[in-house]
Amino acid sequence: MPTHQKWFEGWRLFALLALTLLAMSIWIAGMRGFEVDGVRMVIRFTARTSLLLFCLAFAAAALALLWPNASTRWLRRNRRYLGVTFAASHAIHAVAIASFAVMDPIGYAAATSIASYVFGGIGYAFIVAMAATSFDRTAAAIGARAWRRLHLVGGYYLLFQFMVSFGKRIPDMPLYALFLIPLVAVFALRMIAMAPKPQNQTLRAG
Repeated sequence: MPTHQKWFEGWRLFALLALTLLAMSIWIAGMRGFEVDGVRMVIRFTARTSLLLFCLAFAAAALALLWPNASTRWLRRNRRYLGVTFAASHAIHAVAIASFAVMDPIGYAAATSIASYVFGGIGYAFIVAMAATSFDRTAAAIGARAWRRLHLVGGYYLLFQFMVSFGKRIPDMPLYALFLIPLVAVFALRMIAMAPKPQNQTLRAG
C-alpha cells in the first residue's frame, strides 16, 4: 500500500477526520463570535456529519457484499474507524447542545421535549456502548454474539432515530426530506444484502 494512503486507513483515518470535525466546529462557532447562533450552527453541522458517517459505517458491509470493488472494500475495512468518528461527531454535537442549553435556556427549552430526552438519551447510550466495544479487547470481552447484537440493534435504532429527527422538520423545511434519502438507501441495501440468495439451478434439455 502506498505510504500516502496509510493516512486514510485505521486510527489515522479516525484522527484526521475527528480533528477536522473539531476544527470545523470551532471555526463555525467562531464565525458568529461563539454566540448562540454559532453554537446552533455547530449543532446543525454535526447532525449532518454524524448522518454521513453513520450511513457510511452502517452500509459498509452491504456495499462490499453487493458491489465488491476497491472503494467498497476500503469502506468495509475501515467501517470501525468511521463508526468511532461518527461517535466523535456526535460527542461534539452533544457539547454544542449543552452549550446551547447554558447560553439560551429559554430557546433550548422551546426546542426540546421529554420525548427528545428519552429517545435521544437511548441513542446516546447506544453510541457510547458501540464506541466502547469498537476495540479488539472490549469486543472480545463481551463476546461475538453480544457484540453483534449490540451493534445490530444499536445501528437500526440510530437509523430510525435519524429518520425521526430529520423527518419531523420536513413540514417546516421540505428540503429536509433529502436527508432521508441516504437513510432509506442504507436500510434498503442492508435488507437486500440480508435476503437469502436463490440457488442456481442448472436446466438440462430433455
